[in-house]
Amino acid sequence: MVFSSSLFILYFLPAFLLIYYLLPVKFKNYFTLVASILFYSWGAPRFIFVILGTTFIDFHLVQWMAATRTKLHRQLMLSLSVSINLGLLFYFKYSNFFVENMNGVLSVFGMTGMHWTKLVLPIGISFYTFETITYVVDVYRRIHKPLKNFWDYQLYIILFPKLIAGPIIRYHQLADQITDRSANETIDNKLTGFYRFVIGLAKKVIIANHMGQQADAIFALNYIHLDTATAWIGILAYTFQIYFDFSGYSDMAIGIAKMIGFKFPENFNNPYISQSITEFWRRWHMSLGAWMRNYLYIPLGGNRVASKGRLYFNLWLVFLASGLWHGASWSFVVWGAYHGFFLVVERVFLLKIYARTGKFLSTAFTFFVVIIGWVFFRIEKLPDAFQYLHQMFTFGSGNSVALYSGMYLYFSLAALFAFFVYSKWGQSIQDMVFFKEYTTRRHLAISMVSILLLIISISSITAFGFNPFIYFRF
Repeated sequence: MVFSSSLFILYFLPAFLLIYYLLPVKFKNYFTLVASILFYSWGAPRFIFVILGTTFIDFHLVQWMAATRTKLHRQLMLSLSVSINLGLLFYFKYSNFFVENMNGVLSVFGMTGMHWTKLVLPIGISFYTFETITYVVDVYRRIHKPLKNFWDYQLYIILFPKLIAGPIIRYHQLADQITDRSANETIDNKLTGFYRFVIGLAKKVIIANHMGQQADAIFALNYIHLDTATAWIGILAYTFQIYFDFSGYSDMAIGIAKMIGFKFPENFNNPYISQSITEFWRRWHMSLGAWMRNYLYIPLGGNRVASKGRLYFNLWLVFLASGLWHGASWSFVVWGAYHGFFLVVERVFLLKIYARTGKFLSTAFTFFVVIIGWVFFRIEKLPDAFQYLHQMFTFGSGNSVALYSGMYLYFSLAALFAFFVYSKWGQSIQDMVFFKEYTTRRHLAISMVSILLLIISISSITAFGFNPFIYFRF
């Protein structure tokens, strides 16, 4: 089940909110947990037992770890918990990749490959794994005490607004809200949460879906015979699709959470207006960046290392891991290494050049670098990705695909809202809608716009029939 489906919007969410608001406070967590289990089981009934089983083991391991004062014992329990969760992730997500590459090496030497039944990837396993790790590490570091109630811990892990695609929420950010969120359960938060959900839904359904349909049509062609203009249209469509798809889903998650008293961290902040790749990663998938920084980059030494060489290596390694986190293929590894390379180069000299070229040129170049990177993200096989890149710069003729009806309008909307806050005027409007306190007049205006967007979005879902979600596979 995804947030942008008619089943969720018309049945699951209204029924959940109605019952949630009517229940006494002491039953709200239990009901939300049951609803979250149902939500996940709808799309992956077999894998829900894997999550429930590992959360049971993790909860008790962390309880024992928190109760002991012996450093060695605490380290052993930390290692055991992290190993179980990373082992689970490796088994489901990377074992196919590992076996395929191992068989490739064996075939070079004329040896028989390993026999292996390909595994199906559980929905949202990467997000789930990162949150189980942040729980045990935060408790180990004594940033926050463990939850006393096992069902509260399960709710933290499986809470349905964030379960499938984040944001990745560190334990200490949500722990106190699990046990008491009465301060956030206000009428104002319920209304603004609804607005945020609808805005995210509109981004996903009205913009991302149409961009995705155009991108899929182009990426389905034979790249060898693709003309340059069509290649650029395809990757631009995907560039806008992935942003509005993922940021829209994050907006919906933040909005649903707000309606039930949870405060989730922001996950996107207009990344395409960035003036460097460094800034891009402060704005794109911010919760993943924060996780990587706190649980990988800083333990590696962060900025406090003896040499610049080690600093650059740490940066590059973190983004290599980020690429691999996104998917088990060499194209994702190359995508991560590509971004890591530009982060290092910017630290060496490129940021100084940006400072001289000015805002517009640095933004345009950064956007260009990001677009090239998306080729590796979109195309799973490396030879195909390089072929597609070649077609983007041959400036020759070949096969092309006509734009779908209305695509000029959707491209215009995508460009407008991707760069909307590039001006101070746009930033002030965004702040007014998302972050500033609401007056009665503003509530009336935004509620009318939200209802209109909701009607358009539901109509689009019903009529369009094309409603994928990119981050489902992560």
